[in-house]
Amino acid sequence: MIAFVVQRLLQSVLVMLAVAFISFALFRYIGDPVLIMLGQDFTREQYEMLVRDLGLDQPFYVQFAKFVVSAVQGEFGISYRLARPVAQLIAERLPATLELSMMAALLALTIGVPMGVYTGLRRDSWLSRFFLTISLVGVSLPTFLIGILLILVFAVQLGVLPSFGRGDVVKFGSWSTGFLTTSGLKALVLPAVTLCLFQLTLIMRLVRSEMLEVLRTDYIKFARARGLQNRAVNFGHALKNTLVPVITITGLQIGGIIAFAIVTETVFQWPGMGLLFIQSVNNADVPVMAAYLLLVGFFFVVINLVVDLLYYVVDPRLRIDRGAASGH
Repeated sequence: MIAFVVQRLLQSVLVMLAVAFISFALFRYIGDPVLIMLGQDFTREQYEMLVRDLGLDQPFYVQFAKFVVSAVQGEFGISYRLARPVAQLIAERLPATLELSMMAALLALTIGVPMGVYTGLRRDSWLSRFFLTISLVGVSLPTFLIGILLILVFAVQLGVLPSFGRGDVVKFGSWSTGFLTTSGLKALVLPAVTLCLFQLTLIMRLVRSEMLEVLRTDYIKFARARGLQNRAVNFGHALKNTLVPVITITGLQIGGIIAFAIVTETVFQWPGMGLLFIQSVNNADVPVMAAYLLLVGFFFVVINLVVDLLYYVVDPRLRIDRGAASGH
């Protein structure tokens, strides 16, 4: 187990270095941040002085090495657009993104898994067909269109939910949350539903297909032949054996929710990291963009590591196989 964790950690370090290199190299070609910072009226001396101050006159490998060393220490440089430390900007925006992402993931799991189980057990019922029809809508429609439709119905026509912003928040030091205020909870509903809809339908369809496959296996037939009740067979045996692929997809989807919250945050003007990233792209703010991608890559690495460890808890066959391999 310890060797497995160490191996995964070493792989994670290599992945993070690759993400850091790609993100830092990619944004060198999106524009000249010095021209954006200086505006229209500037002299050649001002341009060259700012280039030296930002360290942009140094070779690429020197800039990248400094970026990696600083990132390990939690420092990502100064924002070209706002002239503030990038780490401070991310710390301010991170609570909003995590709050939105965790709520969307919770909705996707708590609704998607029961729907998948139901449609797998009662696949010919009218409610199952209704769920499958709704899932097609969730998969087919783009996220921004779903958000706009929800705003039109619930904010414009019904006027029961806000169309933008985060509402009132309560701060605990540098962390802020809208869970403790009424306006914060109302503001969270539409973006969380918009963000979770695609993941919800994906999880529902995955659980349904896995349930249908497991229910056809021989050990399920033997369990029924032994006289076990349907509840014990369906939930004690069938559902338990669908968890490994569900955990895999769910883990990746949580990372995807964080990474692709950009569209939802833009539609609802949610003050998170995604909106900060979009604003930084428009101004060629390389430190913010590189830090954002690096942080998203870190979330993916951590989530994948947790998923790998959960395999050992859910599937005992993995422990047996690894124990047999180590014995040889």
